[in-house]
Amino acid sequence: MPTATTTSIDSPSLPARSPLVSWLAVISVMLGIFSIITTEILPIGLLTSIGSSFTISDGMAGLMMTMPGFLAAVSAPVVTVATGRIDRRLMLGTFILLLALANFLAAVAPSYWLVLVSRVLVGVTIGGFWSIGAGLASRLVPAASVGRATAVIFSAVPLGSVLGVPLGTLVGDVAGWRTAFLVMGILTLCVFALLLLVVPPLPTDEPTRLSALTGMLRSVNTRFALVMTFLVVLAHFGAYTYVTPFLEQVTHVSAGLITVYLLVYGVAGIAGNFLGGSAVARYPIGTFAAAALMIAGATVLLPVLGKEDLGAVALLVLWGVAYGAVPVCSQTWFAKASPDSPEASSVLFTASFQATISIGALVGGVVVDHSSPSTVMTLAGTAAALMVLVAWSHCARKNPLPDPAKPKRA
Repeated sequence: MPTATTTSIDSPSLPARSPLVSWLAVISVMLGIFSIITTEILPIGLLTSIGSSFTISDGMAGLMMTMPGFLAAVSAPVVTVATGRIDRRLMLGTFILLLALANFLAAVAPSYWLVLVSRVLVGVTIGGFWSIGAGLASRLVPAASVGRATAVIFSAVPLGSVLGVPLGTLVGDVAGWRTAFLVMGILTLCVFALLLLVVPPLPTDEPTRLSALTGMLRSVNTRFALVMTFLVVLAHFGAYTYVTPFLEQVTHVSAGLITVYLLVYGVAGIAGNFLGGSAVARYPIGTFAAAALMIAGATVLLPVLGKEDLGAVALLVLWGVAYGAVPVCSQTWFAKASPDSPEASSVLFTASFQATISIGALVGGVVVDHSSPSTVMTLAGTAAALMVLVAWSHCARKNPLPDPAKPKRA
C-alpha cells in the first residue's frame, strides 16, 4: 500500500487529555493503517495457495489485489465529500469494523466470489479510512508534537510490508491461508476497541468539497504527478503482485523461504522510504526518476539474474529500496501542486494511487495467464523506464514546469 499528506481539518482547540491517552490515540490510528495495509497486500504472499484452494489461475487470483484498489479509488472522494460533517471518530470505527468483517468473510468463504466480496469491503475501507485519517495528528496531540505524531501514524505503511505480509505469509504456510485472514480479523477488532477507548470525539467544521477536487485537476503539476505516479505504480504492482509465482517457478524458492525473501524486500523498503523522504525535498524529479529507474533495472534483470537465489535477493533489495521512495515522492508532488487544498490533494493522491494498483494487478494477471511471470517483469520494467523518459522530457523543456518543491514568488 501508499502514504498520505499530513493535513487535516484543524479543530479550534484540543480537549484536556493526558499525554498518554493522546499518544495512545495516535498509535490506534497507526494500528488501523497497519491493519489496512497488511490486509490489502496480504494476498501477494498467499496468492498461489488461495488459487490452488479454489482451482483458479494466478491471474484470476490477482483480482484480490485489483478489487480493493478500484473500490478505494472511488470511495476516497465519495466518502470524504458525503461524510464530511459526520464525527471522524465514528467514521474511523465504522471502517475498522468493516475491515474486520472483510477478513472474517475471507477466512470462511466457501467460494472464490465471496473472497472477492470481502476484497470489495477492503477497498471501501481503504478509501474511507485513509481520506479521513490522513491528517488527524493535529487533532490528537498539541501543535508541538504534530510532526512526531504524523511520523508515528505513517510508519504503519512500511511496517505493513516488513512485518504484516511476511508474518501473514508465515501463518498461511503453517496453518493455512484462511487462518492468516482470521488472525487479521481478530487484530482488527482489537484496534477497533482501542479506537473507541482513546480517540476523542472529532466533529468536523470545514468538509472538503467536490469543487476542490476538480479544481486540482486543472493544475499542470497535478496532471504531471498523475502521469508519473501512474507509470511507476503500474510497473510496480503489475510485477510485485505476481512475485510469489515468479519466485516459485523461476527461482524455485520453497514456500518457507518466500517469507524470508519478502521480509528482506520489506526491510529494504523501509530504508528506501527514509532515503526518498530526505532526498525528495531537494530533488523532487530526480528522486522520483531514480526510484523508477531502479525498479526498471530490478524487474528487467530478474528473469535473467533471478534464476539464482543470490541474484533474486539482490534485485529484491534494489526493488524494495526503490519502491520505498515512490509513495513519498508521489505524495510530495500532489501536496505541493495544491498547497491551499491539503485534504483534497490527499484524497486525489489516494484515489489515483489505488486505481493504478488495481490496473497494474489486472494487467499483470492477464499477462501471467497468457505468458509467464518473467514476461510480467520485463513489461513492468518497460513501464518504469517510460516514466524515467517522461521525467527527463519534463526537465529538458526550454521552459520547464514550476518545481512543486519551490514556493512561487508573489
